[in-house]
Amino acid sequence: MLKKRIIPKFLIRGRRLVKGVQFFDNFREAGNPVTTAKVYDAYGVDELLFVDIDATPENRVTTGSIIEQVSEEVFMPFTVGGGVKSLEEIEMLLKSGADKVSINTAAVTNPEFVTQAASRFGDQCIVVSLDYKKTPDGLRVVSHCGHQMTELDAIEYGLRMQDAHAGELMMTSIDRDGTMSGYDLDMITSLSDKLEIPLIATSGAGSLDDCQQALEAGASAITISSMFLFSDHSPIKVRTYLNTNGVNVRSQKGSHS
Repeated sequence: MLKKRIIPKFLIRGRRLVKGVQFFDNFREAGNPVTTAKVYDAYGVDELLFVDIDATPENRVTTGSIIEQVSEEVFMPFTVGGGVKSLEEIEMLLKSGADKVSINTAAVTNPEFVTQAASRFGDQCIVVSLDYKKTPDGLRVVSHCGHQMTELDAIEYGLRMQDAHAGELMMTSIDRDGTMSGYDLDMITSLSDKLEIPLIATSGAGSLDDCQQALEAGASAITISSMFLFSDHSPIKVRTYLNTNGVNVRSQKGSHS
C-alpha cells in the first residue's frame, strides 16, 4: 500500500508567503518561502507545493527564480503552480528545479493541454488543480484563481482530467480555504471512489483529527497551510499522530538525513 503524503502548501505573492481565507479575504504575510522551505525540509515532509496566486490574474507564469532558489536549498520533491498555460512554461519550471507542475485555469479552458503536457513530460509531472465552490446547483469548478465560476460539475471534471492523463488531481474547496474547519470529506470520498490516480486534498486543515479524517476518507495526500503557519502544529506532530492512529505515512526523515 502506498504511504500517505503530507505536503505543506505555500502561497506566494510578491516573493513572500501569504495566507488568506476563501482565496480573497484576510490575507496575512507568513514569511520568506525559501527560508520556510528549508525548515520543512528539516522536518522531513514528503513534498512541498508552491502556488503563485497572482500569476494568472497578472497573465504571467510563476517566477522561476524563486523555484531555482528553493531547489538549491531543499532536496525533496516539490510542485509548482500559477499561471501555467504553455508547454514552454512547464519546461522552464521543470528546468528551474520543480518535480511537478500544477495546471489550473489552462486545464479548464483547454483540456487538451493536459494531454499534450502529459505526453511531452510524462503523467508523473502533471498535476491538475481543481478549485470548486458549493452552489445551489451542486459543486462547480471555478477558474482564474477563484474569479470565474463555470458550469462544470466538479466530480465530472475531475474524471475528465484523469482521462486527459493528469498524473494527480488536487482538489481545493474555496469555501473551506483558510478556515481551518476541516477538509471536505464528502468530496474526498466521492472523488477517490471514482479516481484511479492519486487525489491530493487541500483546504480546511485545522486539527490533527482533520488530517486523519481526510486521509482515511480516501485522499492519497493532504496539503496543510494555515495549521502549520499559524498554530503550534508541526509536520512532526502530524506524522506522529497519524502513525499512532494507524495511518500509513512515511517515517520521519529530513532530505539531508
